[in-house]
Amino acid sequence: MQRTFAFAPEEYYHIYNRGTEKRKVFLDKSDYRRFLALLYFANQSTPVVLKLQGRTLDELVGKREGEPLVEIAAYCLMPNHFHLLVRELQEGGISKFMQKLTTGYTMYFNKKNDRNGSLFQGKFKATHVADDRYLRYLVSYIHLNPVKIIEQKWKETGIRDRAAAERYLAQYAPSSYRDYLGETRAENIILTANALPGYFDSGMEFKELVTEWLTYAPD
Repeated sequence: MQRTFAFAPEEYYHIYNRGTEKRKVFLDKSDYRRFLALLYFANQSTPVVLKLQGRTLDELVGKREGEPLVEIAAYCLMPNHFHLLVRELQEGGISKFMQKLTTGYTMYFNKKNDRNGSLFQGKFKATHVADDRYLRYLVSYIHLNPVKIIEQKWKETGIRDRAAAERYLAQYAPSSYRDYLGETRAENIILTANALPGYFDSGMEFKELVTEWLTYAPD
């Protein structure tokens, strides 16, 4: 579906896409690590060497050149899709970033699995975050995605075990949830500090903002 808006600097956008034919695009931990490394490394105005294979965040620190194209405020990778919350920094920044990101990852995935062709379902999808209420909602929505792995229909039936869901979120690696809780890890460099408004002053306040949605009880 063709977008009805143009990306604009300083505006927030929810970016997402899934594997073609709903296939899994992350098959093991190394795949997640590669995509996370590209979230950092592809976010630069200068050309990147996309043929590099197997590089981790630790290996790429300090090797990014030029100005960042976007601010990454949140992300979550799921087995067959991904979600990003970004703010464009320069005109055309989102499109350039996403082209580098998805091309680089597709090259890696195809080489690793001896396949050819597209990996993702057409052009990436995007929604404009037009107001503060929607932005707050997206922070929770993106970070709560992993709950569907352990309770697939929790939104329809309600959560059975909130404590278990919170524990699962806190150990789910390919998400920025742990970064906002205050954990020190290599993935911290993916996010732009203060990319979000001041919705929370601590990891505990962030956790409360996100997990309060787990109390939702459908009619």
